[in-house]
Amino acid sequence: MDALILVAEGAVAFLLGAGLVYFVTRQGANSMTRQARDEARIMVEEAENRARKVELDANQTLLARREELEAEIKERRNELSRAERRLEQREETLERRAENLERSEQSVRDRTVNLEKTEAEIDQIRAEARSELERVASLTLEEAREQLLQNLDGELREESNRRVRAMESSARNEADVRARKILATVMQRITSEVTAETTVTVVPIPSDELKGRIIGREGRNIRAFESATGCDLIIDDTPEVVTVSGFDPVRREIARTALARLIQDGRIQPTRIEDAVDKARAEVDKLIEQAGQQALVDAEVTNLHPEIVRTLGRLRYRYSYGQNQLRHCIETSWLAAALAHEIGANVEIARLGGLLHDLGKAVDREMEGTHARLGADIARRFGVPREVVHCVEAHHEEVPPETVEALVVICADAMSGSRPGARRESAEEYIKRLEALEAIANSFDGVDQSFAVQAGREVRIIVKPERVDDLGASRLARDVSKKIEETMQYPGEIKVTVVRETRASAVAH
Repeated sequence: MDALILVAEGAVAFLLGAGLVYFVTRQGANSMTRQARDEARIMVEEAENRARKVELDANQTLLARREELEAEIKERRNELSRAERRLEQREETLERRAENLERSEQSVRDRTVNLEKTEAEIDQIRAEARSELERVASLTLEEAREQLLQNLDGELREESNRRVRAMESSARNEADVRARKILATVMQRITSEVTAETTVTVVPIPSDELKGRIIGREGRNIRAFESATGCDLIIDDTPEVVTVSGFDPVRREIARTALARLIQDGRIQPTRIEDAVDKARAEVDKLIEQAGQQALVDAEVTNLHPEIVRTLGRLRYRYSYGQNQLRHCIETSWLAAALAHEIGANVEIARLGGLLHDLGKAVDREMEGTHARLGADIARRFGVPREVVHCVEAHHEEVPPETVEALVVICADAMSGSRPGARRESAEEYIKRLEALEAIANSFDGVDQSFAVQAGREVRIIVKPERVDDLGASRLARDVSKKIEETMQYPGEIKVTVVRETRASAVAH
């Protein structure tokens, strides 16, 4: 019973609790619903307010944009109106110009017609005047034109010759003054001997008894000597003299040195000859090296290949017309450097070009070709600058000189070779050169006599005055000098002077 009561009380309590929970839950749900509904209403109202504000702003923006577009359209319409007015004005202007052009063309056509009529009248008058002139002068138009052209040609030729002669005289005077000043300045700076040493080909011996020892039994000594040196020994009746003959100056010097050593030693036999020649060759090679080095010092040149130095030193034993070629190269280097300094050319190129210009003469007896080209090939092979190689190659104008320095080397070479005492010339060659100069002058028409004077430095020509006039004398001087340049080789320059003399005499009774 008690259990039932407890169960009943528990059931009642459960029901009461469930009812209380349901009531509380329902009240809370109703309250939340009302709150959510109020919040939703507020949000809707805010959204509507925002929508109305956005719509208002959009309307205001559209209104402002519309006003701007309307203003822009209005401005463009105004511009179009102004453009239309300008086009109308231009059309009116073009129409007026077209009318003016039409009137001008009509005026030009009228003037053209008048000019054609006038030209026709002038042609008629000219033809009548020409006919009248031909009748009066007894000459046709072609004959008169030919006569006039001949007179004009003679006058123009005479005037051109006078002007050419005046220009040549002025240029010659100015060039002479400048050239003399430069050359005098340069030559004053060069001091060298007036006479050059000559080639030594004769070896003196103490007595003629040595000639037999030099020849040896059955000539074996002389054959061994000639085989070892490449030179010939000439032993004749000349007392106490033995002559060494050979084309190569270095070999000739080796032979001379070896023979002098053998004569001094007194023991002359094939084995001693070979030993003496070897020692002489070593001595000469050393002298060649020293001569090349000394030439560089004298010419103030550095940094040359040793082979070029040795080749240059070989020129110590080479002579041309009695002038030592090594001294000639050093002197040419001095002169070229001084000339280059005076005229503003490259001094170092001119100095080195002058020193090496005859380098090929050291090998021209062993190789084919001119010494200018051989020297240029050697210089080019051992790294000499291209400008210097051109100076070497062009110093005899086998190659046309293209630089100022090349011309300077040509002038310096001529100065060194043509100064007084530099070279000796045989009497026969001297006479032949004078005769050749006179023959060239006599080959021209109108020449009466010619004379080579001042040791061949000047040619004076006397012409026949009835066959050569004053202008012809000027032309003759130029033609003779040009032919001398083309046909002869000579150092320095040759002056050509033409003399024309007319004498008139009368006797009063």
